[in-house]
Amino acid sequence: MPDTTITTLRTMLANLDDAKKYQSLRDVMQTLQAPDLAAVFEDLPPEKMPVIFRLCPKDLAAEVFAEMAPETQQTLIEGLTDRELKLVLDELFADDATDLVEEMPAGVVKRILKQADPELRAMINELLKYPEDSVGGVMTTELMELDPGMSVSQAIAAIRRTGIDKETVNNCYITGPDRKLLGVVTLRELILERDENRPLAEIMDDDVISVHTGDDREHASQLFEKYGFAAIPVVDNEERLVGIVTIDDAISIMQDEATEDIAKMNAIAPVDKPYFRRSVWDFYRSRAPWLLFLMVSSTFSSFVIRSYESALAAVTVLTAYIPMLTDTGGNAGSQSTATIIRGLSVGELHPRDLPRILWRELRAGALCGLTLAAANFAKLVLLDRVGVPVAAVVCLTLVATVLVSQALASAMPVLARKLGFDPAVMASPLVTTIVDTTTLLIYFNIATLILRL
Repeated sequence: MPDTTITTLRTMLANLDDAKKYQSLRDVMQTLQAPDLAAVFEDLPPEKMPVIFRLCPKDLAAEVFAEMAPETQQTLIEGLTDRELKLVLDELFADDATDLVEEMPAGVVKRILKQADPELRAMINELLKYPEDSVGGVMTTELMELDPGMSVSQAIAAIRRTGIDKETVNNCYITGPDRKLLGVVTLRELILERDENRPLAEIMDDDVISVHTGDDREHASQLFEKYGFAAIPVVDNEERLVGIVTIDDAISIMQDEATEDIAKMNAIAPVDKPYFRRSVWDFYRSRAPWLLFLMVSSTFSSFVIRSYESALAAVTVLTAYIPMLTDTGGNAGSQSTATIIRGLSVGELHPRDLPRILWRELRAGALCGLTLAAANFAKLVLLDRVGVPVAAVVCLTLVATVLVSQALASAMPVLARKLGFDPAVMASPLVTTIVDTTTLLIYFNIATLILRL
């Protein structure tokens, strides 16, 4: 929904509340989708949130609550009575309740757990034991589980009886003794099956793609993208079914991973809060350490320049082309590293592909470098009126710089992945800093060789 529409709705709801037109307010809220209604709550005054939330239809309230930002959830919880909080918690799925507990401060968590029923508390405690970036940390335990000996009619009856409390019933999982995952059957297959007495063991798909609780959550999201699943079963080390990851979880994972990668690629520590909910201190903490590191790293370029002061004094025109050479090297490296990081993130590239990657990047770098050198040589000789030897130094440096920067920028993310680091760390700012120093070394060595400085 467009921001202008949400703003209009927010104003309308506030006015209806001021006029005490609660039935009209409820009627308007019933026409909205949960994400849109959650957006309406974001900027409401704290004192109005509980009043308007109480008017949400019961079947919509928990869904709206789950869509709210953590800060809005906390503000609302502080305005709800214990009974109202319990009603919300009773309608939340276990994974949403776990996310809530992870985001709230200790005092609010204590109140949440006190109002949650024992079964929900047990689910929350079970999910909290998994690392946040693992599949176990994002899965839900509320899934549709069936016995292989059930007939189609019995399965449909079981879905009708218990499906209301499940995250999804589109995929039903067939388990044997000790909850060993045997197969999967879709709701479509059950409804379209003509023989209602046919056992599930005969119609289930026993070639099930699953993930383990300890797998990286990004791996699960890649499976959704590759196979187009609506849900993926999660098993433990003994192949027992313990939960599922759904498509909405996968979308959230992709968004979180993309946000984190973009931050790291721009030398910023990832922050979960929305922009306008971050304090100046949050910005400082996420940016200053990287800026300090990059500043210290760039001092190596100063050392190189000071080492060749005599060469620069002899041919001062060389100084004029340092910015162009370092910028070109940094730009070429940034292009390569962005391509490689993206390929590693989506599973197109793997550390074992490094030799092939380097071969392709070097060939592309040679073509780009020669093109830039040819254009630059014409510019140097015809427009800048510099001598051919100086033009040759600059152009040879361009070719070498593009080749070296693309090779370094391609290898660094791959080696980072191989060593267990996030490849996004090896992105533009860090690559540019390294390439600057390398470019200067290449430049002055070629100048010394050709101009005999």
